[in-house]
Amino acid sequence: MFESPWALPLAGLLIGTIMGLVARWNHFCTLSALERYWYGADADGLRTWVLAGAVALLSTQTLIALGVIDLRESFYLDASFLLPGAVLGGFLFGLGMALVGTCGFGALVRLGGGSLRSLIIVITIGLAALTAQRGLIGRVRETYFEPLSFDFSQAGTQSLSDIVESITGFSLQLALALLVGISLLYWVFLSASYRSNVRSILTGTVIGLCVTAGWLTTYHLSHVLFRQVQIESASFVMPPGELILGFIAVTGTIPDYGIGLVVGVVFGSGMAACFTKDVHWEACDDARELSRHLSGACLMGVGGVLATGCTVGQGISALSTMAVSAPIVFVSICLGARLGLRYLIEGSFGVFTRST
Repeated sequence: MFESPWALPLAGLLIGTIMGLVARWNHFCTLSALERYWYGADADGLRTWVLAGAVALLSTQTLIALGVIDLRESFYLDASFLLPGAVLGGFLFGLGMALVGTCGFGALVRLGGGSLRSLIIVITIGLAALTAQRGLIGRVRETYFEPLSFDFSQAGTQSLSDIVESITGFSLQLALALLVGISLLYWVFLSASYRSNVRSILTGTVIGLCVTAGWLTTYHLSHVLFRQVQIESASFVMPPGELILGFIAVTGTIPDYGIGLVVGVVFGSGMAACFTKDVHWEACDDARELSRHLSGACLMGVGGVLATGCTVGQGISALSTMAVSAPIVFVSICLGARLGLRYLIEGSFGVFTRST
């Protein structure tokens, strides 16, 4: 069964279904969590998101320490780290996320409930990502951005633990993972009210474990299947583009894990929406809203490729590998989202001024 060439997309479909179902069940959304934190003094959504990251980090690093998986071939741990791309790409993604009202993962979750706006967003993200990765924008990225990359080849990868080991000579991989993970969990459960929020705790835990399951699955299948398998986990920038490409240019290739994950998220979200009787068609109210969504989705597609990930891809999946890009991209995404929300809500581009 595991040697079947369809094992990879089917595994993505299963894990994506769980992620979509849980996310729809508890309204897991990065932008919503940030917006409630900034404007409503409600940190519960953000705590759930941080919990997912902490669980993914601790469980993934435990598997690495036990020798169960080895993620050095993951693109998140590439020894070449493009800092300008991480900062600019993250900022563009965050700005686009604010214009759209959600991230790529959130758009897929909403699509499962019947949102035609989200269908437009997902298609546009995918096409923009393909352009930035393989098209004209990709040429610009390769010519002007990639020569500015930092080279961590001496450390082997851009993992924080590998960099520290190359400097000190000591392997502190698990110790660093525990330090970061426990610190994040401490902040998450610092709130007494959140400690009693079983539904949110379960949501964050399951999503974090799904990210780790993605690493475990793709790593295992890369040693079982008789074809090249990319070691990856949850990311929602390039996979929608690959799905679109598969529809319009069938070449006989079997879908990969990311495509299965995308389809699974929509399917799982649709299941949750049916169970809760929350399925309803949604469309853009007018041309102005449509143009805002198209612009935001383009920014997310291009920004996500420059940053090599999205809120889930860099914020949770890359974090679980301890890639140095993860905190830089996520902070940049937050700055872009903050700017976009200030403009949409208050008509101001002030990022650091205090909300009233």
